[in-house]
Amino acid sequence: MLNVLAQTGPGEMLEGLKAIGAGLGYGLAAIGPGVGIGTVVGNAISAMARQPESAGMVRTTMFLGIAFTEALALIGFVVFILLLP
Repeated sequence: MLNVLAQTGPGEMLEGLKAIGAGLGYGLAAIGPGVGIGTVVGNAISAMARQPESAGMVRTTMFLGIAFTEALALIGFVVFILLLP
């Protein structure tokens, strides 16, 4: 490890740590929306199985829930990309 640090140029270590931090940050920001989307879809499937006549309304609401939940992941991605430089 010490030998690797001796071969890095000034600022290279900081740039590498920024990239690792951004990757970890986005990974952590994607965990919540992933769990949320799984919950939304699972509950929608249960609702459609119990009452097939309301499947159209449940499906529309499910897609809205997925879109709003996925927006959180995209916001996390944008924030960590903006913080990178």
